[in-house]
Amino acid sequence: MFRVLFAIGFRPFYLLASLYAGLAVLFWAHLALGGAGPGGDFNGMSWHSHDMIFGYVAAVIVGFLFTAVRNWTGRKTPDGGALAALVALWLAARLLALTPYAVLAAVVDLLFLPLAAVGVARPIIAAKNWRNLFVIAVLMVLWLCNLLLHGETLWPSVFDGTGQIAKPLAFDVLTLLMAVIGGRVIPFFSANAIPTLKPVRLMPLEIGAIGMLVLAAVLEPFRAVDGIAPVLSVVFAVAAALHGVRLLLWKPWQTRPQPLLWMLPVSYAWIPVSLGLRAAAQFDGPAEVYGFHALALGAIGGLTLAMMARSALGHTGRPLRAGRVEIAAFTLIQVAALARVVLPQLSSDLWTPAIALAAASWSLAFLLFFGRYLPILTRPRFDGRPG
Repeated sequence: MFRVLFAIGFRPFYLLASLYAGLAVLFWAHLALGGAGPGGDFNGMSWHSHDMIFGYVAAVIVGFLFTAVRNWTGRKTPDGGALAALVALWLAARLLALTPYAVLAAVVDLLFLPLAAVGVARPIIAAKNWRNLFVIAVLMVLWLCNLLLHGETLWPSVFDGTGQIAKPLAFDVLTLLMAVIGGRVIPFFSANAIPTLKPVRLMPLEIGAIGMLVLAAVLEPFRAVDGIAPVLSVVFAVAAALHGVRLLLWKPWQTRPQPLLWMLPVSYAWIPVSLGLRAAAQFDGPAEVYGFHALALGAIGGLTLAMMARSALGHTGRPLRAGRVEIAAFTLIQVAALARVVLPQLSSDLWTPAIALAAASWSLAFLLFFGRYLPILTRPRFDGRPG
């Protein structure tokens, strides 16, 4: 079983990420609704936002990249003992975050992304696959955000206020990563599966959509500067419009017969929603937290679940077909996103039921995924090939 589970990155990371996403959010809901916690490096709210990004999302990204980079370069990424050690490091960081050993927790947590970046960089550089070198930059900017968050908690006199930069910047970088990867795979997968579907890609639009996200990330560290809010609002609003048009040009409505296809554009649609909410927040609109949750639950939650299902099926030699469990899990993610983003804006009295419904839906979705894919990801490929 060890050889199978650690044969390639997606196997252990998808399993642990889905289990962690389900259990951690249930625990956070317990804290948010007044329950007692063990204490640790972060308080309940900070721990939740930190570990959803640097715990769940980081694990999915690394599992995806360790698998995708093999396809992009034809060279090996960490497997066997090296992969197991990296997985153990990730797991140790998750457990230590709930203990009083804050410095040790930070050190272990901050080792994960640089080591993963090395595992991705080696085959990319060896194969001279320069087109995909940007993923290393993404991993290292996320690492910097993680450093700033840990620093603010451990040494506030030195890192005063850095968390207010780090979290939005991390969301900007994740939006950029989803936009780049989504822009490659969503129209490609759709056109391959449905020959009559002809996605349209306009280069000026592509450059503008991605460029505005890069500009947002560049401006993020200056959000405390007087007069920057209107600039950020315009950047987010233009980005929202461009990504909305970009999505429509992929003709996602034609993917309706195949759930594993339409899950991707439905999730991507939350990106312009998130950007629009963040634009409004700069001018005393709904709080920016709603934009962050639209991205975290709707876009990140939906895209990661759909991509994990697709790559897990494809890379284990199984048909690329979503069954009832996948459809139910994805639907629950959308329920969670709508509950968390919409209900509290309707009435402050709905905050508690919104948290309860969103947490229950999200957790059930990922626990369903874990149960469905546990036997798939711990057994050899269905077609007998290595991997």
